[in-house]
Amino acid sequence: MSIESIFTPQDAAFYQVKTHAAGPQGALPLTPKMLLESPSGNLFGLTQNAGMGWDANKLTGKEVLLLGTMGGIREPDGRPVALGYHTGHWEIGLQMAAAAREITGHGGIPFAAFVSDPCDGRSQGTHGMFDSLPYRNDAAIVFRRLIRSLPTRRAVIGVATCDKGLPATMIALASMHQLPTILVPGGATLPPTFGEDAGKIQTIGARFANHELSLKEAAELGCRACASPGGGCQFLGTAGTAQVVAEALGLALPHSALAPSGQEVWLEIARQSARAVLALDEKGITTGDILTDKAIENAMVVHAAFGGSTNLLLHIPAIAHAARCTLPDVEHWARINRKVPRLVSVLPNGPDYHPTVRAYLAGGVPEVMLHLRKLGLLHEDVMTVTGQTLGENLDWWEASERREKFRQCLLDQDGVDPDSVIMSPSAAKARGMTSTISFPTGNIAPEGSVIKATAIDPSVVDEDGVYRHTGRARVFVAEAQAIKAIKNGDIEQGDIMVVIGGGPSGTGMEETYQLTSALKHISWGKTVSLITDARFSGVSTGACLGHVAPEALAGGPIGKLRDNDIIEIVVDRHSLSGSVNFIGSEDIPLTPEQGVEVLLERESHPDLHPHDYLPDDTRLWAALQSVSGGTWKGCIYDTDKIIEVINAGKKALGI
Repeated sequence: MSIESIFTPQDAAFYQVKTHAAGPQGALPLTPKMLLESPSGNLFGLTQNAGMGWDANKLTGKEVLLLGTMGGIREPDGRPVALGYHTGHWEIGLQMAAAAREITGHGGIPFAAFVSDPCDGRSQGTHGMFDSLPYRNDAAIVFRRLIRSLPTRRAVIGVATCDKGLPATMIALASMHQLPTILVPGGATLPPTFGEDAGKIQTIGARFANHELSLKEAAELGCRACASPGGGCQFLGTAGTAQVVAEALGLALPHSALAPSGQEVWLEIARQSARAVLALDEKGITTGDILTDKAIENAMVVHAAFGGSTNLLLHIPAIAHAARCTLPDVEHWARINRKVPRLVSVLPNGPDYHPTVRAYLAGGVPEVMLHLRKLGLLHEDVMTVTGQTLGENLDWWEASERREKFRQCLLDQDGVDPDSVIMSPSAAKARGMTSTISFPTGNIAPEGSVIKATAIDPSVVDEDGVYRHTGRARVFVAEAQAIKAIKNGDIEQGDIMVVIGGGPSGTGMEETYQLTSALKHISWGKTVSLITDARFSGVSTGACLGHVAPEALAGGPIGKLRDNDIIEIVVDRHSLSGSVNFIGSEDIPLTPEQGVEVLLERESHPDLHPHDYLPDDTRLWAALQSVSGGTWKGCIYDTDKIIEVINAGKKALGI
């Protein structure tokens, strides 16, 4: 392209440049006290507000900051001018606008700022995944800086939807101990009337390669999987689970998680949230009053009852750290998951694969909490963003017209009994629904691993509720190698796939959903297990053990496995106990104890190394979270610990 084609001829108006303007009319509402005592920044802020067009006579209202993860550019009628990365941040500007108008209607002044977020689905299997989990920490930092950079704000509203933007927003809000804050969940996209959900549709490549889907089917199903243009995916993945957790923490309004995006109920949640945060400010209730150790435990209990994403094992501790609460450890998670029944039947866990909009209509989080309340599993005395306790919220919900009408809507619209989506403990037990998460250990994972035990295919679980799999290892040092083996037919029924080098130091702890989804939706995939030091998407199911620690690149024994090693996996879905052990070879069987000795003597896999395209930004994140406690503490930045390690290093190096 020539420079002439860039600088095309312009009409006369192009050269008619103004050099001054009259400026806004009126006067700032200043007082002598303000001029004498206010920082210059506060005064200049009024000038900026008038310059942006706010009525100078209305500049004394309460200032409320809206933070959102909006992406893309829309025409007023909704048509795309520039696409966002995903439906989850495409429409939330509408929610932010609804909340802003509500604030203005109450005499306040709304401000808005944005930190857009990536799409984990879009980056699956690509180098973009190396930035996924580190983004959460970075975005939370930027959000916090934006909050502090508006010193005159009285309250903060966060609006977010999806896998990383929503945890980042919650971490930032949790850090505002002395401010009232509230989270507005961005809701869920609708499923297609005829088609596949956004989780299953991510397997069209693997199913086509295995001759289980035609090109025409793949193209048509892929086109309509996201049936409405906004909201998170229709399953209880990390996005949906994070929305549920926000509500369970008391940080979002009752019955706000998983609402259908773009609809009136979804917009009204934003307006209600604006009213709520203004009321919190009037009452002097801050985020520090809401996010307590009891609130964190409530979130963990509700997470277990929903059967939520294992990624929340990374995010809830990070929220707790930001809120200055006690960080839950593995024993805390295990104890809660042993005593809390799973009550929600949705994608991807089943037993019936209802989309999350049905869980919303069936009553969502407060309906689940009614069952948990009867079991005595909730701290009902915690404060919430309604300005009332959780117990008071549940009293309202149980007798509310809202509950009755939405549950009836589900029956009328889809012919689905709401009690078959959100079940009583006895009904859930009768359907064979087991508790959510187990933490197997063994000579491959001496510091632990994670498996969503409830999502193992029941057909491969023994009658006593125990999953047992002994098979040969197929070891891969990159996810790309592993998915290629699946597509090329190099994985056999009964194999145990081992993907190493996927932890924080190797890939930024990438998600491996293209593997787990392929194994779920290929006919023979349920006979194959997967072990990795990486993590899984919230929609992952099957016999998949992730978060294996220590990670391979930290010298973990998982990095010493070789092809044709024999591995034994045992997961008890009732007691939530389990083990994952190297037990020798076909020719030389070993006990788990003997396996420890063999692995100690072995060198790490010769091809093991950090990914060639691992960004420097992610390498820095991996180092900082490592000295802060690593994945089992939520990949946080513990500032005091980081400074301690840096100072010790400087002293040792004589710097």
